[in-house]
Amino acid sequence: MTADDPSVLRPPVLREGDTVMLVSPSGPTRPERVARGIELLTGWGLRPVVAPHAYARRGYLAGEDALRAADLNTAFADPQVRGVICTRGGYGAQRVVDLIDMAAVRRDPKVVAGFSDITALQFALWRGARLAGVHGPGAAWVDERTPLRSAQSLHAALMTTAPVTVSAVPEETTYPVRVPGRAVGRLIGGNLCLITATLGTPDMPDLTGAVLLVEEVQEPPYKVDRMLTHLRRAGALDGLAAVAVGQFTDCADGWDTTVVDVLTDRLGDLGVPVLGGLPIGHGPGQLTVPVHTRATLDTTTGTLTLTPAVR
Repeated sequence: MTADDPSVLRPPVLREGDTVMLVSPSGPTRPERVARGIELLTGWGLRPVVAPHAYARRGYLAGEDALRAADLNTAFADPQVRGVICTRGGYGAQRVVDLIDMAAVRRDPKVVAGFSDITALQFALWRGARLAGVHGPGAAWVDERTPLRSAQSLHAALMTTAPVTVSAVPEETTYPVRVPGRAVGRLIGGNLCLITATLGTPDMPDLTGAVLLVEEVQEPPYKVDRMLTHLRRAGALDGLAAVAVGQFTDCADGWDTTVVDVLTDRLGDLGVPVLGGLPIGHGPGQLTVPVHTRATLDTTTGTLTLTPAVR
């Protein structure tokens, strides 16, 4: 795999003056939660436009499936829209991914940013259009969790074509999870629950030769064990190049087995390099990374370096 792999659809970099549409493919949000994100994007010279149904609500979903899909397809079809920023995750993206107009995505590729449940959307866009994307904070921005360095990281991934490097941080819970080595492969993954939930669907990516990214929130160690064991038994982890372990936030229960114990046990014998402590996920100081681009994972330097999602 080369840095300029022609099989990957890399959308144009965002520039000042570009319009970006804010969509809610998963869980509901409120205008006051998105106001800070709009302020941030506007400060970068972008023109954020809220999708027609971004504030819709149907229980734990951001409105009916048809409305959420319609907003995505509106964004992908509008030539004035140059980027698609998800407001948040939650749950619901898997319910609408089969309704996406992939021909429109391929015809006019746009950078799509989000994380958590948006892993399902990124997987679908990879399967349907081979679109590189961005795993980073949504527009429902919270300064306490995503401070200046988080904003700078998202800005760099969306508005520059520089390589992205994320370093392991000793303060991260998963920092002790490490198997020495260096590997190169395409970064694929995101939220562990969504990766596991994609098994058996057309969107489950082939992880052969990939650097798998995993992160999670509010799942006790035994559930993390269950998900990783499921992936192992399904053969999904066969042929991996490496594993990049992000933030496992609030993943504790009353047992004396920690999530670090589980990650070490379930990933440590795969025979590939594993690097924990990466500030990617649901925790404080979350950083942004491209997905579906070339990654170099090096445990000696403690770094994950990626080619940009944009061109």
